[in-house]
Amino acid sequence: MNAEHLIRHLNAFLAIDRYADRSNNGLQVQCPPEVTRVAFAVDACLASFERAVAWKAQLLIVHHGLFWSEPLLLTGAHFERVRTLICGECGLYAAHIPLDAHPEVGNNAQLARMAGLTNLTPWGMHKGTPIGYIGDLPEPLPVAQLAERLAKHIGAPNRIQAAPEAIARRVAVCSGFGITLLEEALAAGADTLITGETSHMWFHPAAERRLSVIFGGHYNTETVGLKALAEHLEAQFGLTTHFIDLPTGL
Repeated sequence: MNAEHLIRHLNAFLAIDRYADRSNNGLQVQCPPEVTRVAFAVDACLASFERAVAWKAQLLIVHHGLFWSEPLLLTGAHFERVRTLICGECGLYAAHIPLDAHPEVGNNAQLARMAGLTNLTPWGMHKGTPIGYIGDLPEPLPVAQLAERLAKHIGAPNRIQAAPEAIARRVAVCSGFGITLLEEALAAGADTLITGETSHMWFHPAAERRLSVIFGGHYNTETVGLKALAEHLEAQFGLTTHFIDLPTGL
């Protein structure tokens, strides 16, 4: 299909202008005029670029792009990444916060559905705009069993921080590094938070509050939106898509 038409559709569908975001969302490296093969990867890195080019993609869509609003010289590793795309005639499109927040294909909406939540409402503020979701389980569920339910979709969690007898009823969801929304989750009545990763400094703040946390992995929790977006493009335009899996274990 016509590349300009595809990029306009992505920009509008993902509402990339709606969110304040350090990521330069949208087309970051020019693609060929016609696009029939679209690859997807969580991270803009040399490995994902090489695999996209080997698969003969005309466009690679990523969650973590190459550019984050600071100037980068085209030298060293950054030059090698960009050269791989240009020589391989493959463009690059980034969707960071817009892909977290999207109500249909977003990471958080997808995770919430995988968890079996109902009564979903937007939650989790990022610079004035909600990007996560909060909802209820139809029946109370042990946190360990909720983690097992998610694991069927995204793999085993990196960590569960919860009492052995903890029960999940109202669950907040924010992929990636959503542990920073801990207080906001409690204020919204959540007893459980599903997110990606944590750090040492957040261990005790979480332990001292009556909130269970399932850390599904930063990478794992941010694969689901890309896969859903791939399905959308296949259905909407008949494009051939391919997900490049490069797990970091984090």
